[in-house]
Amino acid sequence: MITYECIPQLHPFEGMCTLNQYLYKIQPNRLEMVTRGPRDEEASILSEHFRYLKSLTDQGVVLVFGRTQNNDPSTFGIAILRAESEETARSIMNNDPAVKRGVMRAELFPYKVAGLNTSDWAP
Repeated sequence: MITYECIPQLHPFEGMCTLNQYLYKIQPNRLEMVTRGPRDEEASILSEHFRYLKSLTDQGVVLVFGRTQNNDPSTFGIAILRAESEETARSIMNNDPAVKRGVMRAELFPYKVAGLNTSDWAP
């Protein structure tokens, strides 16, 4: 198991310091979704995707999530999360409604937050 120094801002719950961190990167399967706008079904799935990540953030599983603001082939989103194992992290990623329903493709990476400044944090 990979462990890291406990940073209180990142670990509000006791026992979270020993969880592994992962980053999953997502990209649209249909580029026109970001260049021209989502179709109705895609928009609905993207709303589910946002609610899913927001819920995981509220539970302390996801540390941060968001997307680049460019609307070209290089656009992507990320979610940085904590999980006991790669298998658990992969399950979280694969259960993201945007991934599960084929709107986005995803890749999982082991990750480690090395620093975080929360003093001016304004998402």
